[in-house]
Amino acid sequence: MALRTFPPRVLLLSVVLLAAPAAGAGTGSEFDDGTSPKFPGCDNTLQKVKVTYWVDGDERSSLTGISARFGAVLPDAAPDDEKQRAAVPSPESGCAKSSTPLAGSVAVAVRGECTFIEKAKAAEAGGAVALLLVNDEDDLQRMVCSDKDSPPNIGIPVVMVSKSAGDKVQSAIGDGSKVDILMYAPLKPSFDGAIPFLWMMAVGTVACASVWTVVVVGEEPTKQGDVSLGGEENPDAEVVELQANTALVFIVTSSLVLLFLFFFNSNWSAWLLVCLFCLGSLQGMEFVVSSLVVRLCQRCREAKVKLPALGNVKVVTLVVLPLAFIFAVTWAAHQDSPVAWVGQNLMGICMMILVLQVVHMPNIKVASALLVSAFFYDIFWVFISPLIFKKSVMITVARGSDDGPSLPMVLKMPKEFDSWNGYDMIGFGDILFPGLLVAFSFS
Repeated sequence: MALRTFPPRVLLLSVVLLAAPAAGAGTGSEFDDGTSPKFPGCDNTLQKVKVTYWVDGDERSSLTGISARFGAVLPDAAPDDEKQRAAVPSPESGCAKSSTPLAGSVAVAVRGECTFIEKAKAAEAGGAVALLLVNDEDDLQRMVCSDKDSPPNIGIPVVMVSKSAGDKVQSAIGDGSKVDILMYAPLKPSFDGAIPFLWMMAVGTVACASVWTVVVVGEEPTKQGDVSLGGEENPDAEVVELQANTALVFIVTSSLVLLFLFFFNSNWSAWLLVCLFCLGSLQGMEFVVSSLVVRLCQRCREAKVKLPALGNVKVVTLVVLPLAFIFAVTWAAHQDSPVAWVGQNLMGICMMILVLQVVHMPNIKVASALLVSAFFYDIFWVFISPLIFKKSVMITVARGSDDGPSLPMVLKMPKEFDSWNGYDMIGFGDILFPGLLVAFSFS
């Protein structure tokens, strides 16, 4: 018997449904929508700002902010040796002239009690060289002028960061540490070199999954039964054959999962997804590696040992499964590593190959219903949900929590030539749903 550690039908369908919310991970919007009033003194372009800070000389991870419509324009490159000391004004809201010295420093004030312009004027009057505003929620707010405002004529840069990002700076200052800040607005490169590699990974995954049964397993694709990990026909193996009503089930279930992650977007919910991802990828790695080993070593196909309570178990499964487990646990424990994206991509690709082997579409009617449903699902939760929930539900979920691990249901590639660094990503849903159609066409 082949060792099936997890119920494939339940696990793989759960992963497919959980992958769908990440389909909008690459979606974003420009800060400057052009709808706010512009007049002399309040006509800056809203820019994405990189906020680099040091605590007692130790550089920390950069924060992301947004510049104001008013105030001085930040440079597009990091000035040499121009970091400034950070100081919290008194009062902390920064709505009045500070009793704490601000001369030559970056004033770090919290949002509330007065307008953005009044805070900027108070900070400038105290001698601050810049104002860093901490929002009262984990989002960035456009700092613009109204039609009733007179030209503010503010000569210092004004930048806002999210609450969680600002709390890091304020906490360090509150602990008595010396905090220095450097802010600039780097330009986005005209060409993103990570996109072609991401495209090749996505297309390659679908192509491999479509020909896996013929090329790797060495059998003609069949719609009856399944192929075991060792490459044998296994009519008792679980195969998920989608039906026409799957489209409705997909919309309802995925929407409920998405809302759950939106309202409980916390550290524990992110770790829940990491655990589910590791379980799915564990079985995916076992399937892929075992199939390749059996293809290269025909004698390994029949090698079995008898274990208590498990019966006859293939030797290749006993060897591959622990190694896959160690790989998954190592990745989960080192997600902050600069090379963790390599392990995540390998795990995700193996899992998607297995999903595309197990989940089948019987006809083009089901394929059309599923893909059309996924199309409108994305549109609603990315572009229409802000009208109901004040922010895009899918984008909020895809970004994850600042104090927890990032959502793993994506393939990612580092942007090496971008001053912002970070990653380009594509959600598993964007690969799996078209992949189901390609696999159906090939079979």
